Amino acid sequence: MTSDTASPEVSYSETAASFTITEEEARLLGGLSGGINACVECCDRYADGDNLALITIAADGTRQDHGFARLRDLSAQVANMLVAHGVKPGDVVAGLLPRRAELVATILGVWRAGAAYQPLFTAFGPKAIEHRLGIGKAVLVVTDSANRTKLTGIAQCPPVATIRLPDEPLISGDIDFGTEVAEMRADFAPVMRTGDDLFLMMSTSGSTGLPKGVGVPLKALLAIGAYMRWAIDLRAEDRFWNIADPGWAYGLYYGITGPLLLGRATILYEGAFSAEAAYDLIADLGVTSLAGSPTAYRLLMAEGGAAAAKVRGRLRVVSSAGEPLNPEVIRWFDDHLAVAVHDHYGQTETGMVVNNHHGLSHAVRIGSAGFAMPGYRVAVLDEEGVERRANEPGELAIDIARSPLLWFDGYWQQATPAIRGGYYRTGDTVEWEVDGSISFIGRADDVITSSGYRIGPFDVESALIEHPAVMEAAVVGVPDPERTELVKAFVVLNRDYSGSDALIEELKTFVRKRLAAHAYPRIVEFTQSLPKTPSGKIQRFMLREKGR
Repeated sequence: MTSDTASPEVSYSETAASFTITEEEARLLGGLSGGINACVECCDRYADGDNLALITIAADGTRQDHGFARLRDLSAQVANMLVAHGVKPGDVVAGLLPRRAELVATILGVWRAGAAYQPLFTAFGPKAIEHRLGIGKAVLVVTDSANRTKLTGIAQCPPVATIRLPDEPLISGDIDFGTEVAEMRADFAPVMRTGDDLFLMMSTSGSTGLPKGVGVPLKALLAIGAYMRWAIDLRAEDRFWNIADPGWAYGLYYGITGPLLLGRATILYEGAFSAEAAYDLIADLGVTSLAGSPTAYRLLMAEGGAAAAKVRGRLRVVSSAGEPLNPEVIRWFDDHLAVAVHDHYGQTETGMVVNNHHGLSHAVRIGSAGFAMPGYRVAVLDEEGVERRANEPGELAIDIARSPLLWFDGYWQQATPAIRGGYYRTGDTVEWEVDGSISFIGRADDVITSSGYRIGPFDVESALIEHPAVMEAAVVGVPDPERTELVKAFVVLNRDYSGSDALIEELKTFVRKRLAAHAYPRIVEFTQSLPKTPSGKIQRFMLREKGR
């Protein structure tokens, strides 16, 4: 059995070649064949002593520290409350909660009771919440007073447990979460489950259609733990902060579940994200390992080098996920923060599967998504499902039979056309490099066809943000009778820059010189912001509609 934390000297190739699912299962306290509970794996096993589990920073800056022992007791009280209101093993309990200690206590309490937790992002409106509740058939929702009104009027809304301040009214029929939990015993025997039983009920982002349900079984803990060890390289001495909201997969999988699974403390910041607040938090808490999205990192860049100087050299590693990481972000972090930021790739359905691993030694090439994580075999397929070779673009797919860490076997109670021919097909266009790494081109429906050329939006966007005037860019294809499509760029400018015809021509020339004569934006439109999903992914389909 290997240690829980890999060192940078550990070879990627040797780790991938020697991978066994048996060794990964041995890291668990319980067993997948029966006798496993996520609360035990992520809390109870570390609850002896005063081990720190959670740091919460309220919107007003108030800090609270919570140990594993305290979370164990709170989870038992929450589990007792849930069972008292009819929650059974296998049920789904939803949480519409901000980033506070009550959120973590609720998640752990749901798991302790043998149920599955369903996250509801607090920025969702009633229709988005209603659709997701319908997917999971939640039997109860835990929320707070600030979000309670979003549940009003939802058809067939399950019972609601509300967290409120003492002077806040309780809606008739609601469960008084704080009062009832406080009255419960801090003792609840964890309900043991099997590796195929669900502990999370997720939803896809719904960026191009209605969200689909993704049931996550307990055996997914193996993949989550592997990512935290090999890609994040989370160490005992690290202070870890994942910026992503736990209402989404990356925040819930790797901001709460992952660090707690390794017995490491995690940070929840309730306030709105800003570059100034992020730099202050990194400095004040001594953050050494940071995880987030390129969108957040571009905001840090936009604040300028002077703001970054206060934490230069403080961070040991930075991890990026959600959207491809632009090369300019990597260079800027190296220059101004003296830290390597590595790109990681995954989906709600699969977890993280292709990474530039902080904890495993391999070549890291700017612009590459990295190498398949040990435990996964990925392939690049053509339209007929034949595996492609180096420098031949195709669809990224996961070889199901040869990927023992892959837990996804289909959408919840819904057909899954993406699984066929022995592969799970991601819908993302990539290509192999000769060194065995994967380069991201774009979503299959985002790739632009112009004058017979296939142009990946990521390359054009990355070239654009190298220009000092550009903070963000999104590139789409718009119909053209002669060229099939024209490359159009929507550009958000940095402060102190304003749009003009001269700047448009300058940007066109800038990209053309860096890429190719055919791969520059023939149309440039300046905009104040880009449409994004709540998890930060650019919604290019909305820009395509706008450009038609």
